[in-house]
Amino acid sequence: MVAPLRLGIAGLGTVGAGVLRLLAAEPGLIAARAGRPILPVAVSARERNRNRDVDLSGLAWEDDPVALARREDVDVFVELIGGENGHARAAIEAAIAAGKDVVTANKALLAHHGQMLAEAAEARGRTIRFEAAVAGGIPVIKALGEGLAANRISRVMGVMNGTCNYILTRMEATGLPYATVFEEARGLGYLEADPRLDVDGIDAGHKLALLAALAFGTRVDFEAVDLEGIGRIAIEDIRHAADMGYRIKLLGVARMTESGLEQRMSPCLVPSGSPLGQLEGGTNMVVLEGSGVGQIVLRGPGAGGGPTASAVLADVIDLARGHRGAVFGQPATTLARAVPTPSAVPAPYYLRLGLRDRPGALAQVAAALGDAGVSIDRMRQREHQADVAPVLIVTHPTPPEAVADALGRIGRTGITVGETVSIRIEKV
Repeated sequence: MVAPLRLGIAGLGTVGAGVLRLLAAEPGLIAARAGRPILPVAVSARERNRNRDVDLSGLAWEDDPVALARREDVDVFVELIGGENGHARAAIEAAIAAGKDVVTANKALLAHHGQMLAEAAEARGRTIRFEAAVAGGIPVIKALGEGLAANRISRVMGVMNGTCNYILTRMEATGLPYATVFEEARGLGYLEADPRLDVDGIDAGHKLALLAALAFGTRVDFEAVDLEGIGRIAIEDIRHAADMGYRIKLLGVARMTESGLEQRMSPCLVPSGSPLGQLEGGTNMVVLEGSGVGQIVLRGPGAGGGPTASAVLADVIDLARGHRGAVFGQPATTLARAVPTPSAVPAPYYLRLGLRDRPGALAQVAAALGDAGVSIDRMRQREHQADVAPVLIVTHPTPPEAVADALGRIGRTGITVGETVSIRIEKV
């Protein structure tokens, strides 16, 4: 009989408890698919006596996750603590030093220390699996690392933070402003303890950095991700975008260009009828574009105990089968250092300006755009509000630097009131 694969699980929150429930619910099915039984043997968490609605009898308890990682009766260390440093990092390093494979859902730790940890694991013939770190239950890591391994990836794009997508779709559905929906999301428990991780794009940026490394054979470089959150999105822009056939999403985009690796996480307009435009609530979606397959769209729950636990166990089952590949798809020592580059790909832009109600104001805007090389595709003028005329413009595809130049020229005319809003329209 094949010996069972023994797990040590650090962290018994929503995901850790979910892993134990799945193992208890389907032991025969999992064993049949893994080729051997998978058994949790020891656990670690901050509070021993907390009610988690999961049976811990028969499992050894370690107060210190590092001690758990070093146990001789643990074959695979499952890290579900979270955080880019502290106990999570120390425990993973201890597991690698002890010659164990690691499964983790910790996107922040890998986004900041993934290269170092990958080199350490591979030097010992071990690996780190992290399907659960990106997009919850969506198998996007496996898709990039295995299913699309023969493809040259041209672009990775997606909505990777369910909380932000909930806030934006809720604003559109109710007409409520950002601040109100933000507090609603906080009350529902949708936000991280530090909400900036969600609404400032940091959480989604961690995920994008990991996907970019897999897609383009580069070292993880979270610091090079151009981050912009959703805090400046006004209900007016959501309404105007809808009127013109668009929806606003916090969109991650990574692509390799002639000048280097572009990685950005920012609000974008997408066509309402596109797969990304139809995405509602807390659902995630990742779009992959490859040389052989064209475009693939993966959609599903991006968080939650069940979906994330499912992704954790998918990695565990692969290890039980003996599938132990390089952490980021190719040996870590061969990963290139990408040259970071800002977006240079032309795209249409949505512009909203408040113009002073004076003769020739609109002509000055058109002249400033023309002088910067920006061509107008569509323009609408809304009803005047206190001697200010709201004007909406959609440009033809334009390099980002030309848009920035045009906005600078418009600002120097003195004909605008308040902030001029500029949001990229992404082709999907």
